[in-house]
Order: sequence, then C-alpha cells, then structure tokens
Amino acid sequence: MSVYKHGRFYWCEFVVKGTRVRENLRVTSKREAETLERAKRTDIERGEVNLPPKQGKGRRETLRSFAGRFMEHIGQVCASKPRTVTFYKQRYANLLSFPKFAAARLSEIDEGLVDQFKIARGKKTTRFKTPDGEAKVLTPASINRELAVLRRALRLAHEWKLIQRIPRIRLLRGERVREFILSPEQEATYLAACPDLLRDVATLLIDTGLRLSEALTLEWGDVQLQPPAGATYGFLTVRAGNSKSSRARNVQLSPQVVDMLRRRGPAETGYVFSYADGRPYAATHIDQVHARVRAALGLPVDFVLHSHRHGFGTRLGESGAGVYEIMKLMGHATITISQRYVHPSPEGLELAFGRMIGAKSPQGPHNSESASENGLQLIDK
Repeated sequence: MSVYKHGRFYWCEFVVKGTRVRENLRVTSKREAETLERAKRTDIERGEVNLPPKQGKGRRETLRSFAGRFMEHIGQVCASKPRTVTFYKQRYANLLSFPKFAAARLSEIDEGLVDQFKIARGKKTTRFKTPDGEAKVLTPASINRELAVLRRALRLAHEWKLIQRIPRIRLLRGERVREFILSPEQEATYLAACPDLLRDVATLLIDTGLRLSEALTLEWGDVQLQPPAGATYGFLTVRAGNSKSSRARNVQLSPQVVDMLRRRGPAETGYVFSYADGRPYAATHIDQVHARVRAALGLPVDFVLHSHRHGFGTRLGESGAGVYEIMKLMGHATITISQRYVHPSPEGLELAFGRMIGAKSPQGPHNSESASENGLQLIDK
C-alpha cells in the first residue's frame, strides 16, 4: 500500500493512468488510510472520479520562489494603495523568515506546518520592552496578519492550479481590540492641547468619521460648505476610500467642521491638508504629533487617531441611527461592521414596536383606542 505518515496525518501516493496522485487523506489511522487509498484508486480507474490536473511546475514551486509572482499580482490589484503593497511585502518576508516555510513546496504547506510557524513566531521577540525591561514577543494580532497573507497566497496558488488543496488556516485568539473613545470632557482637553494642524485634522475626524487616509487626501473640489437646495448641512465627498463602498460617498459637515474649513481658507483646487509645495501631509507625521499630545495628557496608548472614527460611529448609534445609515456614512463594506455601533435601548425598541402596531391599525399610528383594547400603550403619540 502506498500510504505513509507525514506530520500528523497519513498521505497516499500512487500512479494511475500515467498520472501521479498524491493527497493528504486527513486521517491518523493507517488502516483507515489504506481503505481510503484503495477506494480512491478504484474510483479513478473506473472513471467515477476525474484525475487531478497535472501540476508540473507547481510541484516544484516553493513559497520563496512564489514570492515574485505573488507580489506582482498584489502590485497590480493594489496599484492605488502603496501602503497595502508594502504591508504584503513585509508580511511575506516574515513568512520566509521561518526556514521550513521558505523551503517548503506550496503543495507541502499543511495545517501541521502552519502550526509550527505559529509556535515559532509566538516565541519571536521584538525591539520593544515590557515594564519589567524584558523583550516583548509578537502579539497574536501581528502573527494573524502574517497568516492572512499566507492564506491569500495559497488561495491564489490554488486559483492558478498550482496546488490542489488550500490548508485550513486558523487565526490565533487573543487579539486586542482598541475600543477607547474620548469622553466629551477629554475631547475638549485634547483639542485644546493640539497644535493647529492636528486640531483641524482631529476636528474633521471626530465629526465626519473619516479614516485618516481619507482626510489627508481630501481635496477642496470635493468640499461643499453651503448646503444644497433643500438640505440643512454642507457635505464632502470621499474619493480615495479603502474600498468600493467607501468611495464616492457623501458625509455631512457639522458647524465645527465648516468653521475649521473656512479658517483654512477654501481654495478651488489642491488638498485641504498639505505642505507648502502642495503635497498632502503624511499620515506618519500626523500620527507622531498625536502621540506626543497623547503622552502629554496621560491618555492610554489605545487612543490612536482611528479612535476618532470609532467615536463617530458610537455617537451615531447612540443617537438612534440605523445600521444602514451608519454603513453609508462610514463607508463600511458590510453591515456586520456597522452593527457594532447599534445598541438599541429598551425605549427605542418600545417605540419601534409601537410604530409597527400603529402602522397595522386601520386608523394609523395614533389609534390609541385600539391599542388599549389590545393591552398596549403607544409611546410615540
């Protein structure tokens, strides 16, 4: 029998109709593996199962040799996102720092090898120190980003017929989620302590929920300070969003944002936040200024510029905005992300139920008499 154990599971390998078949049987019992191997060989000989495509070069392709093709693909699909391309390049290099990955053929990367990578990376130390002076190890979040890149690379290899099967890659638990938002008092103190540029950028982020990249690429041509006919607020249009759902969306402007934009001097063209030569400010520059203000005020390190966006969504949810309104204003790709900001109160649920009952009533939502007969009291009269 051509079965053998590789890592945790048994594999089968045999030649039938001139084609070599090699597959992970996903069982740990040799007897069960032999039974599966016989059945697989018989099914192929009878024509009940098609032979897998010959993979030739894919058999020899290693994760290291695949790097060039993969990054060429990423560079093409993410041409307008240089930071994303850099992210993939760095994370792929981290994958190759694990020797067993670098030398492994794509077809040999399975769950067992992925688990070895997790263990090895979990012991990797960084340049940062703990309060006790010890070197910090990589966080689950950092390792999970590398696993996500590996998963995308293997999916692409499968799409290109280089491998027959994509291993199941489970992410590590224990990622820390930043959920810190400023209280109204903290917000006032923070803005007062900010230099002019950071204060203006933060004001925009707080009252529009824009991502920092969206704010720094905002152009004057996409700003409408005067409300259109029939509207209450002016608006801005996001052109350079992270996804299709976040681009070409309109976001209303609060009076504070309008005042800030007028102080900066509306122009016909150019970026709202730019250097003297017209280039938009770099996100790293704004991040560094924010970090200094945060440290001076003694605010937690979880308070990053993206926290303003989280605060905007939270306030929207608390004000009664529905999930689709939040999704539209914040440019989320799915309502799953928007749902985290929706926290219906008991009063809100009562009000919604009352409107529904009133809508079903022949006399409309103010038919308190019919509601009383059913033991209900409408609260939206």
